[in-house]
Amino acid sequence: MVQAWYMNEEPYDKREEHHKNPPKFVPLDDLFKLTGVEYYKLDINNLKSDETLENIKKERGYTYEDQITISPEHLPNYEEKLKIFYSEHIHTDEEIRLCVEGSGYFDVRDKNDSWIRVLVVPGDLLIVPAGIYHRFTLDTKNYIIARRFFVGEPVWTPYNRPADDMAARKEYVEKLNGGTFTKVN
Repeated sequence: MVQAWYMNEEPYDKREEHHKNPPKFVPLDDLFKLTGVEYYKLDINNLKSDETLENIKKERGYTYEDQITISPEHLPNYEEKLKIFYSEHIHTDEEIRLCVEGSGYFDVRDKNDSWIRVLVVPGDLLIVPAGIYHRFTLDTKNYIIARRFFVGEPVWTPYNRPADDMAARKEYVEKLNGGTFTKVN
């Protein structure tokens, strides 16, 4: 089951948990209210028959998917790629990721611009809305396999912070402040 918590911003290894002292966990309902990030738990062993995944793909129009393995042995330019993933950025489309093996962290900014760290493990599916400032890193195990879903051909263009003048960012902030995010069930 996914876990989320407010991060400390100490400069030690980004792959560590970075809990505040004392830890301040974020319940899943609050994660959605504070960020618009959606979470679903899928049965990783029965994905072909999982109606939740099929409903999400159909409802959101995801027609293309691929799989990425992130580890020193499998990803060319591993260190460079991790730096790019960990740079705070937004996308103009939502980012949907399903952890198949391994684990890692998605860090997302809440309404007050504080970091919330979300640990993903096999079966965890996150939908990160377009326009939210976020980043990704592995945990200390240095390994994750994730399925990625897209509308049409894959587009993965990060726009590093500051990107407040971009339409996707403005729309995100408006939805977040107006409470108009809706989840697919």
